[in-house]
Amino acid sequence: MAIFASQINRDTSFLPSVLIDKPVPEFELPAIEGIEEEIGDIPGFSTADLVGRVSVVNVWASWCVPCRQEHPLLTRLAEEDPGLFLVGINQKDAAENAISFLKELGNPYDAIGADNIGRVSIDWGIYGVPETFVVNAQGIITYKFVGALSEASYASSLLPAIEAAKQSGP
Repeated sequence: MAIFASQINRDTSFLPSVLIDKPVPEFELPAIEGIEEEIGDIPGFSTADLVGRVSVVNVWASWCVPCRQEHPLLTRLAEEDPGLFLVGINQKDAAENAISFLKELGNPYDAIGADNIGRVSIDWGIYGVPETFVVNAQGIITYKFVGALSEASYASSLLPAIEAAKQSGP
């Protein structure tokens, strides 16, 4: 009973990650197949793209209801901080469904990598979608949020993590 009681007020969005304060895993993801014809030139990305600038990496899928709920916050982030490199990892999704999702809700991402089999997501330690990471300019993961961003977590957690990453130097 004591163990259960100790878990009542626990923040379930906080799951420890062995990747915090570690370099981004080595990966290379292609663009979503067919996205150029439907939405525009939105490239895939790799580890090298996450070095030299602060980045936010959002792992999402079209079939994920919480991803749909947090999407307006990602759009706001892209609008409010245009210098931020906001990228998406589209996890285990059909290309046509991912494209429809973005056509309906808009595309906040500078690049989107298609992780069709989930290998890169495993390397990133993904528990499920959505998950959001902040990567500093040195390519070090400094923050991880599990679950859908809310207004509260956006303001009290994500934005301060981005600012801290910006302060950590070029």
